[in-house]
Amino acid sequence: MKKSFLVAVSIVLLACQQQTNSNFKTLYSLPKKLKEVSGITYFPETNMIYTLEDSGNKNAIYAIDSKGKLAKTITISNATNVDWEDITKDKSGNIYVGDFGNNDNERKDLCIYKVAKNQLNKDLASAEYKISFSYPEQTEFPPKKKELFYDVEGFFEQGGYFYLFTKNRSKGFDGTAFIYKIKNAKGTQKAVKIGEFKTCNNYNHCVLTSATISPDGKKVALLSHDKIVLFKDFKGDLFHKGKQTEINLNHFSQKEAVVFKDNNTLLIADEKADKIGGNVYEFKL
Repeated sequence: MKKSFLVAVSIVLLACQQQTNSNFKTLYSLPKKLKEVSGITYFPETNMIYTLEDSGNKNAIYAIDSKGKLAKTITISNATNVDWEDITKDKSGNIYVGDFGNNDNERKDLCIYKVAKNQLNKDLASAEYKISFSYPEQTEFPPKKKELFYDVEGFFEQGGYFYLFTKNRSKGFDGTAFIYKIKNAKGTQKAVKIGEFKTCNNYNHCVLTSATISPDGKKVALLSHDKIVLFKDFKGDLFHKGKQTEINLNHFSQKEAVVFKDNNTLLIADEKADKIGGNVYEFKL
């Protein structure tokens, strides 16, 4: 999201918000050099998160230990950080970087990079392959201001497919979000729209900034600046057809990253803006 985040708004909301949800707690501060984290993924075997930063930052992945210390920096030699907005992994531990930030809905170079698990022990790694994609529904670059639906900040890999949740930047924001599906395979693809749903009509509270699925595949959590949108009791990958619940964290900051730690626990990270945020949090569902 970057500079479009309104610090003044956050200060007002922080002053007005209720007591923080009792299930939401701060675990640690992120390393000072990482001011613009845009996604996290989690490795339970090492109790470490891997994160990245968005546009204007390095083409690198950062491993953070359970105390918030920077354990490793992995530069991806054959990848360009146009606007890296989320990071995820598959069941085998391979990492995927979503270079699909598209604030102005103008990009024609959207892609996802695969970084194999065996590359994560290197300081200088290579992406195994790149998936380039487009949205068939988008015919103008950019579309009209009321149709800016093609930015994405959240995705995950499940069952050999990526699922992308769009960030609505349209004039007259009404909470509409699209879900797109892309096969996890090298090459150029057209994303398949599998559905849409609505959050609330307040951009600051309900714009989506990250996405994750539980290890057992039974819950999908979407993040906003102060809420979790939770889907469960869905069939197959029709997440939006399941039960949709909104959980208020009562904590407003530039939250940009979420991942399931286990089936009932989320890890959340926010960017640091005007001395607010720059932490990793835990939230028990």
